[in-house]
Amino acid sequence: MTDQARLAAALSDRYRIERELGAGGMATVYLAEDLKHHRPVAIKVLRPELADAIGPGRFLREIEIAAGLQHPHILPVHDSGRAAARQGGNGELLYYVMPYVEGESLAARLARDGAMAIPDAVRILAEVADALAYAHQRGLVHRDIKPDNILLSGQHALVADFGIARAAQDAGGDRLTQTGMALGTPAYMAPEQAAGEAVDHRADIYALGIVAYQALAGELPFRGQSAQRMVAAHLSEIPEPITRFRPSLPPALAALVMRCLEKHPADRIQSAAELQQQLLSSITPTLGTPPAVPAEMAAPPGTGRVIALFALASLAVLGVTYGLMIGLGLPSWVFPAAAGLMAVGLPILVTTARFERRRHQGISGHGPFGLFTWKRAIAGGGVALGTLGVGVAVYMAMRALGIGPVGTLVASGVLEEHPRVILADFTDRSGDS
Repeated sequence: MTDQARLAAALSDRYRIERELGAGGMATVYLAEDLKHHRPVAIKVLRPELADAIGPGRFLREIEIAAGLQHPHILPVHDSGRAAARQGGNGELLYYVMPYVEGESLAARLARDGAMAIPDAVRILAEVADALAYAHQRGLVHRDIKPDNILLSGQHALVADFGIARAAQDAGGDRLTQTGMALGTPAYMAPEQAAGEAVDHRADIYALGIVAYQALAGELPFRGQSAQRMVAAHLSEIPEPITRFRPSLPPALAALVMRCLEKHPADRIQSAAELQQQLLSSITPTLGTPPAVPAEMAAPPGTGRVIALFALASLAVLGVTYGLMIGLGLPSWVFPAAAGLMAVGLPILVTTARFERRRHQGISGHGPFGLFTWKRAIAGGGVALGTLGVGVAVYMAMRALGIGPVGTLVASGVLEEHPRVILADFTDRSGDS
């Protein structure tokens, strides 16, 4: 009998197990229905080796502490317990029950969309910092902050799995290390945690700094092909400045993220409450005041709007050009030259509009991607029209002075390029006189 079948049999009077939602390094999650309250729930069952290391007594005590956390950004614990013994072993299935969150994890969102828009990322990070501040005030350190443990429900963040990493580290750390099971997640592990030293709330601040770096830059600050290399990077490597991947970040926000990643705990932000306040103030003129303008209102114009505005501007430019040709006698090639510049400019502006919208959504890139900005597009259009204007002015001056290749009779207007030839009958009458 599988663990799922044994769990379903043991909990059949309270929950109906529907399907497995996913499995990670520490637990397997099942979707179930709470039969009493008729609501969907998520039941998380610890992996056998972790359950053996912690033991049911320690596990239930830690879950009881976590269940006492009442905060809008902490996923509550509804229930916990132990199920029937596993086949072929003496251990039990240790589980706890949480609300089933309609939405996705931050990990899933980052995997799908990459780096986030700055206001969205700051809002989520500030909510996680608020949850951590609440837990830290009660002496509880999460020890495993990562995108997988940050659930997104509507527009808000919920932090999951309080107490599990602490129970594993305090009660079963040595045994788990011997069996090769990692405690915490290497990509988000504070240096002191990676070194096996005692940790405090500042380890959570470091981990949230890693999450912030990934959410804003679309990249992890440390990368390694193995857990050992990742741990070594946390201990010894200096991360790349986040502005290398996201130059548009406000300087205060970029500096705040990098400060969270300091190797020594004393050099980091010292509390989650301070981190929350500085996150909000880093992108707003008024300290601690959330952004007043939603990201949607600040979004750059779409492709259709750009085409419509460009069409109006092109008509205006060509109308002025034609008027100058009539009024000042500009050469006939000026109009097609202006029309050609407009034709070249349209695809450039459309491409720029698409890249600017992607940039607004937080998708960063390198190479040709970075060349298409409104600043460069407008500057390029100004240079092109300015060059045309200078060329026309030089042509008109040379024509007026009668110098250079345009100072010929054709260019000066004395003769047309294709002079007319008049044919007529002619009779010599000189002999009549």
